[in-house]
Amino acid sequence: MQRNTILSILVLCIAIAAIIAASTGIFSSGGPGPHDFTSIHGKVVKIYGKGIYQNMSAELVPQGIAQDYVTLFIAVPLLIVSLLITLKGSLRARFVLSGVLGYFLVTYMFYIAMAAFNPFFLVYAFLLGTSFFALSLSLISIGVDNLPASFRPGAPVKFAGGFLIFNAIVIALLWLSIVVPPLLDGSIYPSSLDHYTTLIVQGFDLGLLLPLAAVSGILLIRRRPWGFLIGPVYLIFLSLLMSALVAKIIAMGLQGYNIIPAVFIIPVFALVSMLCSYLLLSNISRSTK
Repeated sequence: MQRNTILSILVLCIAIAAIIAASTGIFSSGGPGPHDFTSIHGKVVKIYGKGIYQNMSAELVPQGIAQDYVTLFIAVPLLIVSLLITLKGSLRARFVLSGVLGYFLVTYMFYIAMAAFNPFFLVYAFLLGTSFFALSLSLISIGVDNLPASFRPGAPVKFAGGFLIFNAIVIALLWLSIVVPPLLDGSIYPSSLDHYTTLIVQGFDLGLLLPLAAVSGILLIRRRPWGFLIGPVYLIFLSLLMSALVAKIIAMGLQGYNIIPAVFIIPVFALVSMLCSYLLLSNISRSTK
């Protein structure tokens, strides 16, 4: 079976499963309703109590539903369109496809690790697996060795790479400002822990995603082949992820939570990510587009 055929099957499976998972997250209801729960750390946490996410905190669920909207109405259509154009031989579309697959991989990695166990656990596991293998196939098909020659000499690698490094540093400092102070004052557990056992997002970001962003930025600035592969893919992934964060911030604001200064910072990061993605893809030589 040809590589593109396998990739198409995987992408179709991802699209169908994501539509089902995201739609259920948005529209499911029922459950005991909001109630208080005392965590193992002695903190009283308000539980959402409705729908597929009923056992998660009332603060976190609206954010998850907001991301489900982004997944359903932006990520899934973009996934399908980029696949169709990729099958016509477009390198630009393959970069977009890889970035979108990265979004699905990271999204459902977080759902597996962070969402309270629910009937869709196996669906999340299926999405995690299919996204991983589809992303691997897509990246392999791009190749590395001759990739720098596919970009024009004037491609803004310093701007795009510098933004990746800057983003990694800023987000890392933000997460460290949450994790480190309780360790220093002896309280150990950050207030944002709620009733969860650990800080999933901060852990994956600090240990995996942010270092990957920084390294890809450095390699891109130095015009190394791996920088031209990972850099554009990461920026497209980041554009989708930041769009989901914007949706989450709006959802929190509608719930009455304080969203300043995030409401000003995150949209800027999203726009710059999109700009960097556009600038890099538009600088792919026409002979390889």
